[in-house]
Amino acid sequence: MKTAVITGSTRGLGFEMAKEFRRNGWNVMLNGMNAERLEAAVKALENVNSGGSVAGFRANVISAEELNALAEYSAEKFGTVDIWINNAGVNQQMKAVWELGEDEIDAVLDTDLRGAVIGSKIAVQLMETQPCGGYIYNIEGYGSNDAMMLGLNMYGTSKRAVTHFTVALAKELDERQSTVRAGRLSPGIMATDFLTNASGAGKKIDLPDKTKRFYNIVAETPDVVAQFFVKKMLMNPKNNVHINRLTTGRLLAHFVTALFRKRDYFAQT
Repeated sequence: MKTAVITGSTRGLGFEMAKEFRRNGWNVMLNGMNAERLEAAVKALENVNSGGSVAGFRANVISAEELNALAEYSAEKFGTVDIWINNAGVNQQMKAVWELGEDEIDAVLDTDLRGAVIGSKIAVQLMETQPCGGYIYNIEGYGSNDAMMLGLNMYGTSKRAVTHFTVALAKELDERQSTVRAGRLSPGIMATDFLTNASGAGKKIDLPDKTKRFYNIVAETPDVVAQFFVKKMLMNPKNNVHINRLTTGRLLAHFVTALFRKRDYFAQT
């Protein structure tokens, strides 16, 4: 039975992808820093009808030691790790970089970039000991395509670096003729509390009304994106794959259908 390890998977996209893997009969290893939320997520997924099993491991992705422990526990618990997704991430306050505290800058760079780099390194080391190899996926975000916006400098910087890193990692794996593969997941914009909270610590982000209107048009719920991603990952045999949810065609469709529907993801925030 195959196994997926997903960092930052107690809620949002990570949790919904875990749910989809469970529905497809996979074992799932959940991860988060909040012990109570992690326990609740494990219990919720245990109720999903599946032939696989679910477990959780508390680890902070900015710590190589804790990520190593996550990898070791996953291999011990399930035997092999077939897919590892570096999903953990935090947002930033809508401020210029000189208005951010150093702790806020560190939170974004350490979680969004370092977490993906160290997580990938550890996953490769684990998967190269497995006869079947494995697949590593890193999450792209705003800035991955060089987009820039006031208030998203550090987040965009980290995500642009994640894109470069993942493509370069895939090239390294090819050149070493590794059985491990690396790819990117680009979710577009999702309607979660990630949009309104910064640094992973519940700091509220004051979004401009113009930004809210745009998000209400193009954002999707994480369960929809997760279904798309997991289906594509289960079908993918390639290295350096780019699985992109918000294509130009889908973006245009959102704007067209917005004429016939009204929604407000921020009504309760």
